[in-house]
Amino acid sequence: MSTAAVAQLQAQVNHLQHELSTVKTAEQSPHTGEQIFIGQYLVERLVQLGVTKMFGVPGDFNLGFLDFVEDHPKIDWVGNCNELNAGYAADGYARVKEGGLGVITTTFGVGELSATNAIAGAFSEHVPVLHIVGVPSTSQQKNKPMLHHTLGDGRYDAYYRAAQQFAIASANLDSKDTAAAEIDRVLTECIVRARPVYLMLPTDLAYQKIPAYRLKTPINQEPPENDPDVEAFAIDEITKLIQAAKHETIILVDACAIRHGVKKEVAELVRRTGFPVYSAPMGKTSFDEQYERYGGIYVGSISHPEIKEKVESAKLILSIGALKSDFNTGNFTYHVPIARTIELHSDSLSVQYATFPGIGMKRLLPKLTARLQPFEPTATLIPVPKFEYPVPREDNEIITQSYLWPRIGQFLRAKDIVVAETGTSSFGMLEVPFPTGAMFVSQILWGSIGWTVGATLGAALAGQELGYKRTILFVGDGSIQLTVQELSVMIRSGLKPIIFVLNNKGYTIERYLHGMTRKYNDISNWKWTNLLDTLGGEEGKTCQSYRVGTKSELSKLLDDPTFASAQKIQLVEMLMDPHDAPNALKRQAELSGKTNRYVAELPAAGQSAV
Repeated sequence: MSTAAVAQLQAQVNHLQHELSTVKTAEQSPHTGEQIFIGQYLVERLVQLGVTKMFGVPGDFNLGFLDFVEDHPKIDWVGNCNELNAGYAADGYARVKEGGLGVITTTFGVGELSATNAIAGAFSEHVPVLHIVGVPSTSQQKNKPMLHHTLGDGRYDAYYRAAQQFAIASANLDSKDTAAAEIDRVLTECIVRARPVYLMLPTDLAYQKIPAYRLKTPINQEPPENDPDVEAFAIDEITKLIQAAKHETIILVDACAIRHGVKKEVAELVRRTGFPVYSAPMGKTSFDEQYERYGGIYVGSISHPEIKEKVESAKLILSIGALKSDFNTGNFTYHVPIARTIELHSDSLSVQYATFPGIGMKRLLPKLTARLQPFEPTATLIPVPKFEYPVPREDNEIITQSYLWPRIGQFLRAKDIVVAETGTSSFGMLEVPFPTGAMFVSQILWGSIGWTVGATLGAALAGQELGYKRTILFVGDGSIQLTVQELSVMIRSGLKPIIFVLNNKGYTIERYLHGMTRKYNDISNWKWTNLLDTLGGEEGKTCQSYRVGTKSELSKLLDDPTFASAQKIQLVEMLMDPHDAPNALKRQAELSGKTNRYVAELPAAGQSAV
């Protein structure tokens, strides 16, 4: 049976177990007659799961439901400028609230389709987001009048069918008798499988009453149990391989270690065994980058030479939560053969060429750690390169990419959330060692331009709840133009992020991929230091803007205690060379360009193209 089939079967078993628990609760509860609106039931479930913010845009098919949201004392409505940004914000919120979920509410058709790009990105990167869609009443869906926001041809299920491509589970609530069970089912799938789910809430059904007793049975947030016999056999095989490798094993951590909640288990594995640990780009800050056994970021052929040598020469690699996308692997230049690899995932385990569907890493890791602890005396003898990125000495005042990122590294603190746009920012940040307790947020697989602005809004709100001190955004001038409106929501919400805008006159990552001097990679140059004031701030009071064009100006600002304290929302425009980029990005772009196989030479004058 395939891994996907096993995961689906486990989900069905979990759902049945939950339903049995609710039946027992109903039989034992003396208050089974208490009633609650379906819309209220949904909000209460979200509050139980730790959701305190809901993102989205109001529309006539969700307004009644939003009354329940606004009236609840423990959840806040964060109105966004558009649905795409709302989806990005829900994504950023969920990433910071590890183990929780983000929620976006839109209206039928025009609203939900605008959010689709954001939901697809969350799906690709394993981010749990609930998409609630206010839809026409159950009678309208049955009779199919030509309502606004429809396609005009009676296909009321068209958007539902489209949404299923980007959701791990979906439900069209069409009966009050099954509504609560369906809500519980999709929420369970969202949390346990860490991917988006889609929920249609008809206008009339939101205001129908159902028994409230189900709320006394908590949503199961734990992954399925592993088959004990298969798990024991797999641990035996892993142990044998490590013994055969004479304990020369390394650990490589990736994105799904974060998304599927095993950061603590990985930390315990490293602490008790002493094996060297590295991370992939999408796994950055999945492990404490100041820990003595942490060696840095492995990105295939574009890795730092010493890191590349240590990873690729290891006799055995314990890979945890891998997502082997092009930008995450140096354009698929990982040199880690299957014969030397053990892969742990949320819903499967691979030991060399054998796959064990249904053996999830969350329950496996503690048992594996206990088994491997005796290897600690020899494992700690394996050398680990020191992960550091010193500021280079450059005899000029230009803010170069090679200078900027290590200098920013000196500015970072514990309990910072750093959000980096795909491109120069994310590639530049990879080599920067983060302080203990800092978090890196980036969208390396989906790579939707402008994602970081909405994600910063969600990340900052989640960071407030969790005690993070600062939220810092690094974004290019081209990227921020797509989603800049959300700065106004940050101001309205009283958030105080520090926003570094890299003004390099266009799309630098695209220039390196193709068309270095083409005008399609150019953009309009905005008056960046006027943005915050225009979008609702009061310059000098509620917001502050800066423009730096030299190393000295930048360093002076970074060393300013008032600036660093982040007491108000701040924007820094950094003037940079449009043809400069981090070395890792240059190497990645070169590899990607070869893969894309653009025509290298145009036909000469007078010749025709074949």
